[in-house]
Amino acid sequence: MNINCSGKLIDLSTPRVMGILNLTPDSFFDGGNLKNDEDILNKVEKMLNEGATFIDVGGYSSKPNANDVSENEELKRVIPVIELLVNNYPDILISIDTFRSTIVKKAVEAGACMINDISAGNLDLNMFATVANLQVPYIIMHMQGTPKTMQVNPTYNDITQDIIFYFSQKLNTLRRLGVNDVLIDVGFGFGKTLEQNYELLNNLDLFSNLDTPLLTGVSRKSMLYNVLETTPKEALNATTVANTIALLHGSSILRVHDVKEAIEAVKIVKKLKK
Repeated sequence: MNINCSGKLIDLSTPRVMGILNLTPDSFFDGGNLKNDEDILNKVEKMLNEGATFIDVGGYSSKPNANDVSENEELKRVIPVIELLVNNYPDILISIDTFRSTIVKKAVEAGACMINDISAGNLDLNMFATVANLQVPYIIMHMQGTPKTMQVNPTYNDITQDIIFYFSQKLNTLRRLGVNDVLIDVGFGFGKTLEQNYELLNNLDLFSNLDTPLLTGVSRKSMLYNVLETTPKEALNATTVANTIALLHGSSILRVHDVKEAIEAVKIVKKLKK
């Protein structure tokens, strides 16, 4: 299975790793760590050297109860950084993590080649048309509610079936609009209880029926550190365990804070499957 990023065909038959670049002061794990351009370039260079195929740039924290960020503030956070990265790493593959179509347009103009939308178009009705116009790979995630409300009593009839149905409807709409490269993310922690997250992790292989690449983002999340009664800082080993499970269940991309360990998981699982 391939996706087309800026004219480059990316083969996903071997899973890829997406490194997280948070440009927000309040992200749950590494918010506010990057103080200047040098910090940003050092962080990205490390992730690329460790084997990241994609760098996911985000300027809007989507943790539970996150504060709203204005469109102007989000633009100020992400566009100069995308330009900085493209200037320093001309071959870099940048994903823009946003639910706003206006940010998407400017990010792609600046050099991003993929869109990561936590709302799957639900928070901006212009998003699908924008993606169809830009013809870049589009990651749609499942979220119940909004970042501010998503953890208030999330309920489902059957979480796996409900989310498969949700994606099938979204994929039908996008394909009718002519969007070729769509990836899905079940949205661990986005409107799910602890038990629901693990049910989804255990059922990830069922999403292969949708015939589209699967991105998994469990890195240092509360579904891991709450079970272990630790903190995000201490959840790297748990993240590697969960990433390995996701790979065994068919994930094509791991979205992570820690690239080296994710690449190691990919290599071990690849050897196992041979």
